[in-house]
Amino acid sequence: MSKLVIVESPAKAKTIRKYLGDGYEVTASMGHIRDLPASQLGIDVDHDYTPQYINIKGKEKLIKELKSEAKKADQVFLATDPDREGEAISWHLAHLLGLNIEDANRVTFGEITKKGVTEGMAHPRAIDIDLFNAQQARRILDRLVGYKLSPFLWRKVRRGLSAGRVQSVAVRLIVDREKEIEDFKPEEYWNLDATLSPPSSQKKFTARFYGTAAGKKMEVTNEAQAMGIVKDLEGADYTVTELKRGHRKKVPAPPFITSTLQQEASRRLGFTATRTMRAAQTLYEGVDIAGRGTMGLITYMRTDSLRVSDEAVAGAKEYITEAYGERYVCPTKRTYKSRSATAAQDAHEAIRPSVPSLTPDEAEKSISGDIAKLYRLIWSRFIASQMSDCEQDTVSAHITAADYQFRASGYVVTFEGFTALYEEATDEKEKKETALPPLEQGQTLKLRALTPEQKFTQPPARYTEATLIRSLEENGIGRPSTYAPIITTIIDRGYVEREQKKLKPTLLGRTINDLMMQEFPDIVDVTFSAGMEKNLDKVENGSADWRTTIDSFYKGFAAALEKAEKDMEGKKIKVPDEETDEICEKCGRKMVIKTGRYGKFLACPGFPECTNTKRLVKDTGGKCPKCGGRMLLRKSAKGRVYYGCENYPNCDFMTWDEPVAQTCEKCGATLFKKGSRLYCAKEGCGFETQVNKQ
Repeated sequence: MSKLVIVESPAKAKTIRKYLGDGYEVTASMGHIRDLPASQLGIDVDHDYTPQYINIKGKEKLIKELKSEAKKADQVFLATDPDREGEAISWHLAHLLGLNIEDANRVTFGEITKKGVTEGMAHPRAIDIDLFNAQQARRILDRLVGYKLSPFLWRKVRRGLSAGRVQSVAVRLIVDREKEIEDFKPEEYWNLDATLSPPSSQKKFTARFYGTAAGKKMEVTNEAQAMGIVKDLEGADYTVTELKRGHRKKVPAPPFITSTLQQEASRRLGFTATRTMRAAQTLYEGVDIAGRGTMGLITYMRTDSLRVSDEAVAGAKEYITEAYGERYVCPTKRTYKSRSATAAQDAHEAIRPSVPSLTPDEAEKSISGDIAKLYRLIWSRFIASQMSDCEQDTVSAHITAADYQFRASGYVVTFEGFTALYEEATDEKEKKETALPPLEQGQTLKLRALTPEQKFTQPPARYTEATLIRSLEENGIGRPSTYAPIITTIIDRGYVEREQKKLKPTLLGRTINDLMMQEFPDIVDVTFSAGMEKNLDKVENGSADWRTTIDSFYKGFAAALEKAEKDMEGKKIKVPDEETDEICEKCGRKMVIKTGRYGKFLACPGFPECTNTKRLVKDTGGKCPKCGGRMLLRKSAKGRVYYGCENYPNCDFMTWDEPVAQTCEKCGATLFKKGSRLYCAKEGCGFETQVNKQ
């Protein structure tokens, strides 16, 4: 018997073909083969939101080949990815090829390994119609919002804009954060740090002012108060009045799910969500590994589940025992509770290496670049999740001086456990703790220095991709598989821009957000959007009808759209120009930033009287080491960033190395950063230092 297996990609087909052997033909659909039409709504709103699916343009030859292959086969298996999109592709393939969707012709692979493929083929099932309907409902909802709202934005703002069910909420979060930053009023406070050492030791440690000797917390809010405390402490003895010793355990982070993988890859590797998912897809579909052949290196990468198979746990523990010793193996089975996984999403395991014994060092003999970096991250996180806790002895000291109390805390690692391999990165700056010297209660300490330091409270930080993904997930907005395309969309539309890896709303983004807040408050409401997501999850688990779910949303949306058309009849919103400090040399006005076909440029606001335009360049704040001109950030034809003198072509200085704020200690010129090294580029100087010495 001949059997045809259809997957999405040629890479996946190549890997699976190796495991199935004779009697099987494996081919790829190259993703979706049918979709809603691109040039029209394609949804019959008046007849139960019936979608009009058509074959995707350009896939005619492929569809003909798939039909021919299916006719020749005795049996056809639909082996697309094990998620909503994969189920939808299989449903469309079944309709196109004349397959019965109630037949057991759907197979899924949690991992593309010999075992994963064999198990998947041994348990075929019918197409999950609830999973398909969940995808269909999302697709139709997004089409209704996009196709109804986008023309409205074109008419009222400008062409080429879009709004969406999830993207508009993401933009709102970024805009709201920017407003918080702008409205933030810094408040003064002072730290008082006492540098102390035991009487018979030269080892110093720092204790921070806490409050009264009785242990009541005091806020120091101005210089007069700080200096008053310093005066009170003149000649005071610093005595250890209380010592608390303890023992604590630090537990490893769970294996990755889609959202946490995107966050950690952003923090550790500087990857965008799109870059992370591209590398993860390659790792899942299969790569050639020397001595092992073509294999998928990780389990399926679109999952909300933290479940891990017993076999994978056993494989991890076997590796840990061999590499680190028995003590480093977690003595019990660790189970992690998934926060948001639905029943369907929990069908997959967490993201883990498909073969735990394949170390990154071995894999990197065959792979490199992004996929090697991401594999190391996934492998390390998973193996660490099955290792012993990190154990620490802690000490906290209360130190009394005059009528005041200082406090110091520290710890010593008594057993490194999982931290020997991996520790999760964080977005927040952690309070640094260090080991304290041996202290005794009642001991009088030597004061080495008492340092008052003025501080100001800081505004909340702008979102990075990692923190935006975390916020979307915590608020129940969208699904992890949608985060990468959403972030790409809002940047491509010009609503948001990256500034040193931070996401900053543009004036266009703020204008669109204000309009959406005014006319379509539900679309950009976090609670409403989260509720919609829960309703779509109900469709997935079979407890809600997809047409009813769409109808409950669309009636309110259609009414809001009708009202918005009336409210804004005859009105057009102008996006404010972003003013710069660049002066138009023709008329003296401050030039503004405009966006054209080829990106942003500088233009004179006096148009049409003054038609002066310039390339938009960014001043780095550094000075040219040859002529003293401004060092500008520029981009090569291939988009690579470099730095050049503003006086080009009269001055030809350029470098790939970033100018920094720090100046040369020898000659005062701008320093440039190359790796961990700072150097002076002024001819004849030769000064160098390390970045961490700034």
